[in-house]
Amino acid sequence: MWVDPNLNDFYSRVSRIEKAHAKGYGFEAPGTLGRSALGNRKARSWKFLKPLAIVLLMGAGLKGMIHYYIGAETYQLRVDALAVGQGFDPVGSLLMQADPVTVWISGQLQAALPR
Repeated sequence: MWVDPNLNDFYSRVSRIEKAHAKGYGFEAPGTLGRSALGNRKARSWKFLKPLAIVLLMGAGLKGMIHYYIGAETYQLRVDALAVGQGFDPVGSLLMQADPVTVWISGQLQAALPR
């Protein structure tokens, strides 16, 4: 009797797949959204940190540039004027306070770009 060699290859593949399924492995067709597309829940929960860090660094850089450009005294006068305002002005005052990072960035700009 003649046996097709492709048939032996097929049955060996099926056997491998059945063994993998018995061990708990799964198979997904290319281009489909299966369990692997969901990703690791722990890794996904930290995805917001990179954009948050970028926003915080850009905000600190902007505050430092404003502090450098208008000067420390004028900057503080404007922040104090925000503090006595109405609505969201006091919140803006809290956010725009000259913290150590802002002063450091302003100092670095002063050293690099003296007026």
